[in-house]
Amino acid sequence: MALLKSLNKLRSIRLAVTGLRKRWLWLRHGITIPPSTSISLSARFVQPCPDSIVIGEDSLIAFKTLLMADRDAEGAVRKVRIGNRCFVGGGSMILPGVTIGDECIVAAGAVVTVDVPDRSIVGGNPARVLRSNIEVGRFGRLKGADERTRREWRN
Repeated sequence: MALLKSLNKLRSIRLAVTGLRKRWLWLRHGITIPPSTSISLSARFVQPCPDSIVIGEDSLIAFKTLLMADRDAEGAVRKVRIGNRCFVGGGSMILPGVTIGDECIVAAGAVVTVDVPDRSIVGGNPARVLRSNIEVGRFGRLKGADERTRREWRN
């Protein structure tokens, strides 16, 4: 229990550092990141101009994720959009021109090349829809996950 209390003291430092990073990404690169969104410090962003990467409310971008916007042959910007309450797993890549709908989960290591419909789970290389019509909460957490976790840790 003492270790847990000491780790919780570091939470305020983590929130401050990630908050500074979000502000720097907005000021320097023009990436739209709401305050309720959580982004790993090792997540990477590649964009040709400001506002070419937009991330929705209550989403979580995990470690070593690459979000990449680019220009096409005619010079038009191919934006990346991530919806509200999404989870983008560690090591995944979101390629230029992709829109991820609201309440989606992108599996770890997935390479997303096409748009993802709302309320879906995608995974693989290239990513494909694994399940549709899911219900998620904040940060793309599945609805039954909290109750299952409490039940398992009670025993």
